[in-house]
Amino acid sequence: MDQPAALSDLPADRRRRARMVRDQLADCGDQRVLAAMAALPRHLFVPAEGRGSAYDDAPLAIGCGQTISQPRLVARMLALLALRPGMRVLDVGAGSGYAAALLWRLSAPDGQVLAVERQGALAAAARPLLAGLAPGVELVHGDALALASGRFDAIHVACACPGLPAQLAARLAPGGILVAPVAEADGRQHLVRWRAGSAPEALDDVLFVPALPGVVAE
Repeated sequence: MDQPAALSDLPADRRRRARMVRDQLADCGDQRVLAAMAALPRHLFVPAEGRGSAYDDAPLAIGCGQTISQPRLVARMLALLALRPGMRVLDVGAGSGYAAALLWRLSAPDGQVLAVERQGALAAAARPLLAGLAPGVELVHGDALALASGRFDAIHVACACPGLPAQLAARLAPGGILVAPVAEADGRQHLVRWRAGSAPEALDDVLFVPALPGVVAE
């Protein structure tokens, strides 16, 4: 994905973002999530050819067969995580970095966000953008499903796991929350919220790219 020469956010972009929040996200219910999404320039996280649609309520291609999720779904997942300042957060499938930047804003000023992306080209493109817009995000080119250590207060997963992602839930700190799309054997996907120590909750029907093991070089 190409990067803009400057982190340009024009008045017209801010108006489009305000309309997105007003018209698409009114039922989110989490005012901190709405404020973060109103402030972050989503158009910078999509390729140039898609920026005209950056504030539509639709997923957009970002390269490498990946997408940036539709704003309504991003807001829904962030609200389910109940993020607070100071949290340690894991972002699985960082893509262009949009969700990671929001996670950092919602856990700032003293929170930590570890974002993991298996596609080297996407990680390389996202790194300078995050450095300018969310400097507290640590972006790693790697396989989040193979993490061997670390405990997190919140885990955000942007790829469909084949069954409940127990290997990720094991990384939750006491009281932590994982939100992930889960793919069933019949191909259907639904959003799951899993709080440490509790049974997972199956929520909305969704459609995400599949979670895959390993890494892809640039």
